[in-house]
Amino acid sequence: MADLKKLLVIMPCYNESEILPITIKTISSLMNKWIKEKKIGEDSRVCFVNDGSIDQTWKIISQAVKKNKLFCGVNLSRNFGHQGAILAGMYDNQADIYVTIDADLQDNPECIVEMLEKIKDGCDIVYGVRRSRKSDTWFKKWSAQVYYKFLNLLGVNVIYNHADYRMMTCRAVETLKQFPERNLFLRAIVPLIGFNSAQVYYDRTPRLAGETKYPLKKMVALAWNGISNFSIIPLRLVTFMGFFLCFLAFVFLCFVIYRWSVKGTIVGWASLVTIITVFSGVQLVSLGIIGEYLAKVFVEVKKRPLYIIKEKIG
Repeated sequence: MADLKKLLVIMPCYNESEILPITIKTISSLMNKWIKEKKIGEDSRVCFVNDGSIDQTWKIISQAVKKNKLFCGVNLSRNFGHQGAILAGMYDNQADIYVTIDADLQDNPECIVEMLEKIKDGCDIVYGVRRSRKSDTWFKKWSAQVYYKFLNLLGVNVIYNHADYRMMTCRAVETLKQFPERNLFLRAIVPLIGFNSAQVYYDRTPRLAGETKYPLKKMVALAWNGISNFSIIPLRLVTFMGFFLCFLAFVFLCFVIYRWSVKGTIVGWASLVTIITVFSGVQLVSLGIIGEYLAKVFVEVKKRPLYIIKEKIG
């Protein structure tokens, strides 16, 4: 038993009171099974991180911790977001191996055993990757494909069909602490560590209770966060667009001079207004993109905490 590793399963929770009783029962059964089979150490734990929930989530976590020594809980002072909650669970607990998985258990927790085998083979990071998107709507499936391809096109290294279901060794987590970003996008930060990695494939199951915490609005925000945090290509596109529009303006100026010299004054109020409108729109979009990057610099230099722990139990 001395050679067995301490496993810490981290579950960020935000308004998950409907699904938590099912999750607690399922993960408790699996952890006891793995300990009995000597796949993990007896000191392995499950850490529930309450990310500022406004329902009964923390109450359920507290009751579970009192009843079962497998569980511990971290209560954040407010909602810091999914990424911050993950880091709170990893950074404020000691373990040999860390697993992050959502509390709804749509990501198959039984794959943790297969992930452990990859760790034994010498990997420091194991990514849980969806085998397919059959359970998604056509729009979500199409938008996800476009999203991952677009990120890779912009030079952002992310694992296709991987969210935040992953296993990391203590060495990998300690290295992750060297990344001081406040604008978090772990899907792209973790691959930057560069240690040996592997992928484990699974089928995602439907949510048994509660509502998804990533509606379209949050998904779009997360997508833009990933692009603006890890790629300067949008800024370069603004520059190239400026040169291109200057070239078009020069061509149009040559055309105006030619028409004036041949036929006199050009009648074209509509075309002039159209050109002004297009140029104004491009300028505003360009300023908006630059402003987004400046806003991220503004947030980074403040170095505000990624999370604040209000209470810790277990």
